[in-house]
Amino acid sequence: MNFTVRYETTNKTYKTVTISDHGTVTYNGSICGDDQNGPKIAVQFGPGFSWIANFTKAASTYSIDSVSFSYNTGDNTTFPDAEDKGILTVDELLAIRIPLNDLFRCNSLSTLEKNDVVQHYWDVLVQAFVQNGTVSTNEFLCDKDKTSTVAPTIHTTVPSPTTTPTPKEKPEAGTYSVNNGNDTCLLATMGLQLNITQDKVASVININPNTTHSTGSCRSHTALLRLNSSTIKYLDFVFAVKNENRFYLKEVNISMYLVNGSVFSIANNNLSYWDAPLGSSYMCNKEQTVSVSGAFQINTFDLRVQPFNVTQGKYSTAQECSLDDDTILIPIIVGAGLSGLIIVIVIAYVIGRRKSYAGYQTL
Repeated sequence: MNFTVRYETTNKTYKTVTISDHGTVTYNGSICGDDQNGPKIAVQFGPGFSWIANFTKAASTYSIDSVSFSYNTGDNTTFPDAEDKGILTVDELLAIRIPLNDLFRCNSLSTLEKNDVVQHYWDVLVQAFVQNGTVSTNEFLCDKDKTSTVAPTIHTTVPSPTTTPTPKEKPEAGTYSVNNGNDTCLLATMGLQLNITQDKVASVININPNTTHSTGSCRSHTALLRLNSSTIKYLDFVFAVKNENRFYLKEVNISMYLVNGSVFSIANNNLSYWDAPLGSSYMCNKEQTVSVSGAFQINTFDLRVQPFNVTQGKYSTAQECSLDDDTILIPIIVGAGLSGLIIVIVIAYVIGRRKSYAGYQTL
């Protein structure tokens, strides 16, 4: 299992941290259960992290009733510059029912998301209420494993060459918005193409706007557009104000799972794209690339975004990107023409000089 936590910093921006290295693990509080209390797995790891799974029993079944994850934003190493410091807990009700004396198996990736925390689980094997101290040989599969054949995860250190992704067609542009009460506070229209490299395998994914949902938030100096779908847990675009008169794209965070079931998570809060004056929108119809990291880039098409000062739910006057500015071609063409003319004159002059010396000999 691993956990991805998104938190607000003291300068009103957002950071994302993934907790996957559990370090030294203890199990204080784990019990097999009795007549009053059901079994419980309690795990403590790292600087203030804990995870608990609770089980209950009925007449012929037992249930993975709930899980909870606690983390400490007061730990400056894991959560640098956290605005709110303290221990936070996320509880998830599962109620997964399993026949008594069956072993529960789920090799597929399972994802839980709540309150800016994303929990990932895979290769799960568990049995509560074990009879006579013997683990059962009967397996009860989770729904994802029932619908697809999932091979056990095999880790290998054999390197493989980086594959070249198959080029994708231009993605369809979608329109996304964020509301503050009854008013629209952020507008975005764009076609999105994700370029991902993981374990030396490159892939290109077009985002389908018809199956993608948008949420977010708007503040005086920051704005968040969050996209999610069945495969994308979150794709965050965080905008910020600079010098009190311009906005720009400052941060991109993503967590999604790929076709092989692996989780891909990247965060970068030190970007500088889509710069435009406050009160206007930013527009770039040509293809543009946002480089989040060496392993993750976003190609945008037909882009228009306004994260601040949206009036009556409509875009304000757009500042176009340099790629769209065709007026720059005019001076380039004129300059190229003049350069060509000068070259022709120089060549003609050199030829004329050579002819003027014909018939004379050097003394």
